[in-house]
Amino acid sequence: MNWLTNVVRPKIRNILRRETPENLWIKCPDTGQLVFYKDVEQNQFVIPGSNYHMRMGSLARMKSVFDNETWYDVALPEVVADPLKFRDERKYADRIKDARTKTGAHDAVRVGFGKLETFPVVVAVQDFDFMGGSLGMAAGEAIIRGMELAVEKHAPFIMFAASGGARMQEGILSLMQMPRTTVAVQMLREAKLPYIVVLTNPTTGGVTASYAMLGDIHIAEPGALIGFAGARVIEQTIREKLPDGFQRAEYLKDHGMVDMVVHRHDLRPTLARLCRILTKSPALTVTTAVEAPAEAVTQAEPEAEAPEQKTAAPAPTEPPAQPAPPQA
Repeated sequence: MNWLTNVVRPKIRNILRRETPENLWIKCPDTGQLVFYKDVEQNQFVIPGSNYHMRMGSLARMKSVFDNETWYDVALPEVVADPLKFRDERKYADRIKDARTKTGAHDAVRVGFGKLETFPVVVAVQDFDFMGGSLGMAAGEAIIRGMELAVEKHAPFIMFAASGGARMQEGILSLMQMPRTTVAVQMLREAKLPYIVVLTNPTTGGVTASYAMLGDIHIAEPGALIGFAGARVIEQTIREKLPDGFQRAEYLKDHGMVDMVVHRHDLRPTLARLCRILTKSPALTVTTAVEAPAEAVTQAEPEAEAPEQKTAAPAPTEPPAQPAPPQA
């Protein structure tokens, strides 16, 4: 019986056992409600009941912004993966390999070029799942390359910020990305191109101290944590109790640090409207939306000419009927 109980029965259970995905259900951090993952994914990672905004990966964010979920991935400059040969509990190079395997991205920032409601834009997205969206050499080069492409294409630049700050494993090389990205922002301003920043949860540290707060317009998602230092550090420094909701998107909007707080479902049309306003472009109408595809117009022209030829063909048969009077 021991052999049957300890060996045969576990093998049978392993054969019949169904493997359940780890992310089949999601627990809402705000209410503790369990929600089916597919429902949250279809709702742009917003909990249906509480409207809590979950974090979005860079790929999902790109799909939610561009028309027909189609865009061109921008080729980014190659940088040294581990310039300082840094090691703490693990090698920095091993951490990068694990992050790339987990997210499928080369680094924390992904850049794409496409159309937003038929308007060409360049979009850069920071992925918090990639080492906390930390700003390193590769991320800095990606942001700068995206801004350079915006100048080349004469298109607005939209930045989705989500980061815990500078990447400590790269030391001063990481901190130098703050002034470098600031210079790139100035390049956009000299070209008179819009720079729109969307602050997601969380946006902190050196990212907040540089390009994340240099936009022409700052949009925040509901409940996003935005700030430089943590609330506990600030309380210990000033020795005072911070107000409720401090460093949250709604609090910052009320105190003038953020221009608007926009729900994720309304974010795409809001960005498109802002791009057209800042570039003084005509608003998108129903007629322009229908007439937008050039291929459809060119294909319709031959069909419009065909009826004219058919109606003009019987015309030559009518004049021969005029010489009929001589019979009378």
